[in-house]
Amino acid sequence: MKIVSWNINSVRFRIAIVEQFLREVEPDILCLQETKVVDADFPFETFRALGYDHIVIHGQRMHHGVAILSRVPIVADDRFDWQANREARHVGVRLPNGMRLENVYVPAGGDVPDREINPKFGQKLDFVERMIAWSQDLAVPTILTGDFNIAPLPSDVWSHKALLKVVSHTPIEVSALDRLKASNDWVDLGRHFHPAPARLHTWWSYRSPDWTKNDRGRRLDHMWATREAAAAATGHTVFEHCRNWLKPSDHVPIMTEFAF
Repeated sequence: MKIVSWNINSVRFRIAIVEQFLREVEPDILCLQETKVVDADFPFETFRALGYDHIVIHGQRMHHGVAILSRVPIVADDRFDWQANREARHVGVRLPNGMRLENVYVPAGGDVPDREINPKFGQKLDFVERMIAWSQDLAVPTILTGDFNIAPLPSDVWSHKALLKVVSHTPIEVSALDRLKASNDWVDLGRHFHPAPARLHTWWSYRSPDWTKNDRGRRLDHMWATREAAAAATGHTVFEHCRNWLKPSDHVPIMTEFAF
């Protein structure tokens, strides 16, 4: 089974490259973040035409939004409010084998890494704390994927020294993500198959006119699994070339393959 995660930054605006990717890679399940569309306007027919008949969405107009699109049956969806303000940032389903798949879009956190000056940063840290509380009580084999908006390792960013005070790589964010990882002995599947310091960037800013020239990437997108689920993983891929596609997202897809 191939499971893909992709912050698409507007599914309707980028539907052409989504369709291109699905035709080329043929994943079994696609998890999207930042769909930026209300549920009624989601492009269902494009996905159904490609065989993705099982669709679970949690949308919001112009902001956020997550979706899980599958060729195999998925059931028992949930939508956790880890932001505590009803933003559409999570959707979860049960897979045919009983495992759970949770798709999350963690807040970016603004520009200043200080919760007193920048409330968005505090909201991000609180979001991760709520995820930790959920994870500690988790008893079902689970895959957790999405845009975590945190690059935890020095090799997960283009320059560890330059980004230590930049939101997404600050010590307090990394510490929070480390505690989430430890809360249920999660396996970081990207680094499991591509140990540090291997290149594994998944995001490049739109601010650079030529992302390849500066190549200032960060690994913000992740796929984790609890130990039982991780035992079935057979490989992990980052589709860096998708950043060059027409009207690209600033994120690229990631995929883990499982032997179930």
